[in-house]
Amino acid sequence: MSTHPLRAEWAKFTTLRPLWTAPLLAVALSAGITAAVQFAYGRTDTSITEDPMEGLYYGLNFGQVAVVCLGILLIGQEYASGTLTTSLAAVPDRTRFYRGKLLLGAGLGLAVGLLTVAGQLAATAASVGLHLTAPGSYRALAAGVLYHPLLLVLCLSLTTVLRNQTAALGLLSPMVFLGTTALSAIPGIREAAQFLPDRAGLYATRLHDAPGVHYGHGTGLLLMALWTATASAAGLRSLHHHDA
Repeated sequence: MSTHPLRAEWAKFTTLRPLWTAPLLAVALSAGITAAVQFAYGRTDTSITEDPMEGLYYGLNFGQVAVVCLGILLIGQEYASGTLTTSLAAVPDRTRFYRGKLLLGAGLGLAVGLLTVAGQLAATAASVGLHLTAPGSYRALAAGVLYHPLLLVLCLSLTTVLRNQTAALGLLSPMVFLGTTALSAIPGIREAAQFLPDRAGLYATRLHDAPGVHYGHGTGLLLMALWTATASAAGLRSLHHHDA
């Protein structure tokens, strides 16, 4: 497979400021907020120490919004600016073009995940101490890393389905930041909300079981991966069936 589409996507990423600043913001928010909360409350607030991963990943609740925005912007800015037509003229094979987007998104997400988890580990070690002896600790850390590329590719794919950057930003960002959490608190909807991609993925980052959740931690990450794969297929279909 030629690497030409991937090189083209990398060039776009490195030359457009909103794109390359988003991953930096994601790492800064996740690691920075975790550090602030752990230093301020980590030794006194039992709600973030009963499950050690609850405190470690506290900042992820905020940093993930930047990951969502990056996934949207990777293709949404081309819909918004009208440059998608030019991109497809340079890479007429839409499958190759889309694959380049997904590969870049997955790579960026993985890098953000690694840096974020490393920063959160350092913050936790410096504040309340780091103990990874509990069963499932390394599984939870791996889930925290993988959550980022899965979320980024999911949002990139859904933006391709929507074909509108503004709609994607207006729908996906608040839904991930507040929407699914609010749905999880509503009786009657809570049962279904636990199967939403971000809820399932975040559950995989925890050590302790939660009452009312009908799957295991590892299954949570698999559910998120299934959502992402489905969205990716839907994005490819949308790209093939609609004019740029």
